[in-house]
Amino acid sequence: MPGIDLRRQALLIAVFAIAYGLLAVFVEHSYYLLILAVVPVWAVMGLSWNLLSGYSGFVSFGHAAFFGLGAYFVALAQIHWGLSPWFGIPCAAAVGAFAGLIVGIPTFRLRGHYFALAMLAYPLALLYVFEWLGYQELALPMQREHAFAYMQFEDHRIYVWLALALMIGAMVLTGLVERSRFGMSLVAIREDEAAAEAAGIRTLAWKLKAITLSGALAGAAGGFYAVVLLVVTPPAVFGMLVSAQALIVTMFGGVGTLWGPVIGAVVLVPLSEFLHARLGNVIPGIQGVVYGVAIVAVILLAPEGVFWKIKDVLLRRRLREAPQAACASAMVTALPARNRSPESKIAFEVRNASKSFGGLKAVRDVSIQVMQGEILGIIGPNGAGKTTLFNLLNGFIRPDQGRILLEGKDIVGRRPYDICAAGVGRTFQVVRPFRRMSVLENVVVGAYVNAATDTIARTVAEDALVQVGLQDEAQQLAGTLTNKQLRLLEIARALAGKPRLLLLDETLAGLGAGEVEEVIAVVRKLAAQGITIVIIEHTMQAMVRLVDRFVVLNEGALLAEGLPGDITRNPAVIDAYLGKRWRVANA
Repeated sequence: MPGIDLRRQALLIAVFAIAYGLLAVFVEHSYYLLILAVVPVWAVMGLSWNLLSGYSGFVSFGHAAFFGLGAYFVALAQIHWGLSPWFGIPCAAAVGAFAGLIVGIPTFRLRGHYFALAMLAYPLALLYVFEWLGYQELALPMQREHAFAYMQFEDHRIYVWLALALMIGAMVLTGLVERSRFGMSLVAIREDEAAAEAAGIRTLAWKLKAITLSGALAGAAGGFYAVVLLVVTPPAVFGMLVSAQALIVTMFGGVGTLWGPVIGAVVLVPLSEFLHARLGNVIPGIQGVVYGVAIVAVILLAPEGVFWKIKDVLLRRRLREAPQAACASAMVTALPARNRSPESKIAFEVRNASKSFGGLKAVRDVSIQVMQGEILGIIGPNGAGKTTLFNLLNGFIRPDQGRILLEGKDIVGRRPYDICAAGVGRTFQVVRPFRRMSVLENVVVGAYVNAATDTIARTVAEDALVQVGLQDEAQQLAGTLTNKQLRLLEIARALAGKPRLLLLDETLAGLGAGEVEEVIAVVRKLAAQGITIVIIEHTMQAMVRLVDRFVVLNEGALLAEGLPGDITRNPAVIDAYLGKRWRVANA
């Protein structure tokens, strides 16, 4: 239960905080106290990086920009305005948040390594800007008379406890995000951005919120770092090692987890500092060596980090120890003939749609009408343009010409999440589950688009799982499901958005005969509830018993349309798609 997990996590955070705070009580050497103060700072930086890159999957090499701006703001505000760090650090968080938003708006237009490299440019540019402005080294002025007001303590344990408080605040914030619609949407984006957008998630809006909040945490960490060290230089706060350190402590501990950055900081920061103190004169830059070795070790031994490695080992052990239930063959019942009252209302319409990719005309002047409550099958040879047509229908691709009408309203130019919210659900030819999320969480993500609250989303998701028969697998990781279960999971996720039109892209692909009958039964049940269904499929023996009408595409153009009996006897369809074996087998 989420409540139990939340209480357990709160207890673990409290125990860790008490143990770490007590450790500082028994340490007297100022250097060791400095290390104890710096460890939570880098944990916060890791949590900041993780909030964007760990949860959304957009790898950033530029978090030093937010860290450095926070550090310089606190230093300059105290030097020029006499602003106390008690106020300066929250303001540094605001500066980091604003910088994150400004950086995110243009940079999120990029993907993959282009995004990562673009992020790298920001701290490098700021480093040269601050050097050009003459801020090569800023020293925070000593305040003997008002030491407390300016966070200047003789007892360095206080810095440890303040840093610990900052880290605990960042952990609590991350924990709340992780369990919210915000966090689950980010994880869905990380696992598969296209599937997340098709499920109704406004991906750009969530990413901008993530980088804004991430920038705030990094700015606060940088501001506190300036107070602890009392000296700020551009290489120390904007340098490559700053962003790399945030990335590495998170990757070492576990990306996309609350405890990953903390584990990485607790292990790697003291190790690098101790080796630097002992061997720095012998091996210059040994801190970089430590982080380099750490990242190589993680890549080789635990690609997703220590946290996920331990969790996966424990999961496999539980699965081995769990009693194995006897496998029973699913009983397949004969499907009754589908009785459907003729509907005159058009639910969905494509008018003269065309799409070209360079010289390839993937869709050529296609016009289709889908009647309300109908099951329409789209068939054709490989490369006929079926999936391209689907991508036109739900907004992943914009047609070069033509109109696409949902209940009479043109949806051309609208984003997939808008079309999903308008009542169009979609599955994919290659299944796209959010593998690191549970089955229930996958479907909850699909329910967010039309659910006012998280409680409603969970209720809708549970009902969708019951409709497809996956309620017993609700807490299972999606990455452990069979092919049939993954196909049903995608249907459930689309169903949770309460669609009036459901687009199924090769939902029967790779299934055995019995599994095909089970999935067909689910599709028929959904159609009986009034959902209009358009399905692409190659399993013709099943399709002729499932659909009310066929549309046949060939070389991007409409070849034929009509009732199953007429289409399967159509010479042009047989020649282009079904083949002579079909003619002989069904003669």
